[in-house]
Amino acid sequence: MSSPIRPMAHFVVAVKEKKPSKTASGILLPESAQEKSEVIAVGSDVKDVKNGQNVVYKNYAATTIKLDKEEYLIIKDEDILATVEE
Repeated sequence: MSSPIRPMAHFVVAVKEKKPSKTASGILLPESAQEKSEVIAVGSDVKDVKNGQNVVYKNYAATTIKLDKEEYLIIKDEDILATVEE
């Protein structure tokens, strides 16, 4: 997926992973249990994260922007806690 947003310096653009909000047994999952996102654009000064990686970030660290019915997250690189290998 390409991003219509080009992040500046130490920021990345990500999209939340589309997860079911309910388990197979019918238990509703809170949004806080769905904090993993895929990076789709990286600023010029970001060194540890690359496009396509899944990341976990601090709560309330992302700025949410909606463009063309798609929701994008802008996260400062220092607020990314880890990358997730699948």
